[in-house]
Amino acid sequence: MAPRQHRERLNDPALRALVQAQLSRRKLIAGAGGLGLAGLLAACGTGGGTGGGGTTAPTAVEDLSDTSKVVNWANWTLYLDYDDATKTYPSLEAFTEKTGIQANYSEDIDGNDTYYGKVQGQLAAGQDIGQDIITLTDWMAGRVIRQGFTQPLDHANIPNIKNLLPSLQEVDFDPGRQNSLTWQSGFAGIAWNKEQVPGGLRSVSDLWKPELKGRVEVLDEMRDTIGLLMMENGVDIAGQWGSEEFDAALEVLERQIASGQIRQVKGNSYKEDLVSGDALAVICWSGDITQLNFENDDKWEFAIPEAGGTLWSDNMMVPIASPHKRNAETLMDYYYDPEIAALVAAYVNYICPVVGAQEAMEKIDPDLVDNPLIFPTEEDLAQAHVFRSLSAEEESDYGSRFQSAIGV
Repeated sequence: MAPRQHRERLNDPALRALVQAQLSRRKLIAGAGGLGLAGLLAACGTGGGTGGGGTTAPTAVEDLSDTSKVVNWANWTLYLDYDDATKTYPSLEAFTEKTGIQANYSEDIDGNDTYYGKVQGQLAAGQDIGQDIITLTDWMAGRVIRQGFTQPLDHANIPNIKNLLPSLQEVDFDPGRQNSLTWQSGFAGIAWNKEQVPGGLRSVSDLWKPELKGRVEVLDEMRDTIGLLMMENGVDIAGQWGSEEFDAALEVLERQIASGQIRQVKGNSYKEDLVSGDALAVICWSGDITQLNFENDDKWEFAIPEAGGTLWSDNMMVPIASPHKRNAETLMDYYYDPEIAALVAAYVNYICPVVGAQEAMEKIDPDLVDNPLIFPTEEDLAQAHVFRSLSAEEESDYGSRFQSAIGV
């Protein structure tokens, strides 16, 4: 339990209630906040580790927010504070209490490509997909924005947008943040079952050890899996590279799949195979392992490979035919309040995009203020690299080759 004086420093009574839902979970990494990234991972058993076409949408979408106090939000799994006892998302409950807007939250996104495949047809036809916020990784956010599948945000309805980290304010896929806001950022790296792999792993090549055959899984996110393989080959994924470097990494992936070394290529559902024991080692996302360790007695260790990991962001956007745009903007504004952002960060353990959240964390759990999984230093960030932006032609070419390699 957090010290009583920290609870009393919260200004909002609703936030004080939310803290209780976070406390037991944060015990996993309490006391490790002063360590560097590598030290933290060792301390808590986790580690530092996201086309063309257009729309035929109507020229205007009626916003029903005044009369329909609802917002529907599609997100990835394990990506919002959750209370196991009540089976609710405490911050969303507080949002509804504060605004009167009913928030319907669904963990519908298992992978960028799979989710896009489910909704692309409706988006292209300008139809309501039943969601007012979708949360997609940078490259896919860029695609749906480029295709005209999102509604421009009214920043006047999101005054807390001023709290967006300066490094995230200008992104090449959405200049001026006209259509998107960062939800969380994170690392991709490697993880393993500590009991079954007692020697641990240091590199992506360690995944190919004979004793792991048939028990390895990798992500169906091309930029993370191929990115890690390219870095293992000595490629600067943020720099200038082309088909030769991509093909060399793809050949490694294809060989390991064909040999049976890789059991499956998956999105978020790789977590289920870690829990069942079907997978012993994976390419995965940082915050997932922290959460799985809390729920399963600290079974796994996560690390950024020696050659480097990937750094990515997921972004909130309003789909083209959403009838609740202002409600969606109200929710975005709510989560950019530093105290709310800190509460979420304390649960999900991904990189928080909100200025002021690190200071607000003092009120929730001071031990997390210097946690590099949430507030990484420049030194921590130097271990991770952003996969360079691809042209539409490259995205189509490389994407189709990757999908073919993994059997999609």
